[in-house]
Amino acid sequence: MGGSGSKSKGFWPFSGSGSVDDPTKDGNEQSLARVRTFPGATPFVFTRRSSMFFDEDGDLAHEFYEETIVTKNGRRKAKLKRIQKNLTAQGIIKLDHPCIHVDFPVVLCEA
Repeated sequence: MGGSGSKSKGFWPFSGSGSVDDPTKDGNEQSLARVRTFPGATPFVFTRRSSMFFDEDGDLAHEFYEETIVTKNGRRKAKLKRIQKNLTAQGIIKLDHPCIHVDFPVVLCEA
């Protein structure tokens, strides 16, 4: 039952070392966020991949459609056809407010 988190040993940068004599655990189940293997790791996310695209004209949108005229049995009908070619992804965008990483293991608020 899926999550996309990587909880395997050595790839979990926010957890404690797991040893019994860990000084941050004095009776608490959770330890404060510490960077164990990655010195520049932080529990905050500052950028994300955008889901929007640019077309040939430079317009930015999630989806692009083109109006086409279909003639069937002598009747003309306008239909929208989705454009999927010649689109460029917007790329990585900076978030206005930093978010907490989905794999951050500490409970922030207990009500």
